[in-house]
Amino acid sequence: MSESRVPSVLTVKPSTAIRADYKKFSELCHQTDDPILITNNGENDLIVMSHEAFCRREAWYRLQMKLAVADRQMAEGNFSDHEAVMKRLRERIRHE
Repeated sequence: MSESRVPSVLTVKPSTAIRADYKKFSELCHQTDDPILITNNGENDLIVMSHEAFCRREAWYRLQMKLAVADRQMAEGNFSDHEAVMKRLRERIRHE
């Protein structure tokens, strides 16, 4: 999921689309980074996406969570200077 990409309108497909032509449905999933909403009897049922899109989305969420923690630490004044960070990194490298 590229950071400058604007999400498109959510694609909605009935569950029969998967059963009728899995290969075509799979190709649709791989053509978009956006989740596809699957309905069953007219009701929202599942969200489906390609494995690659899922991995990119998960990495993006993990990064956002880490940035939120860093922002909170900075707001609380809980941060280290450059030398302290480099010292900790050197110690970790030596012991791993």
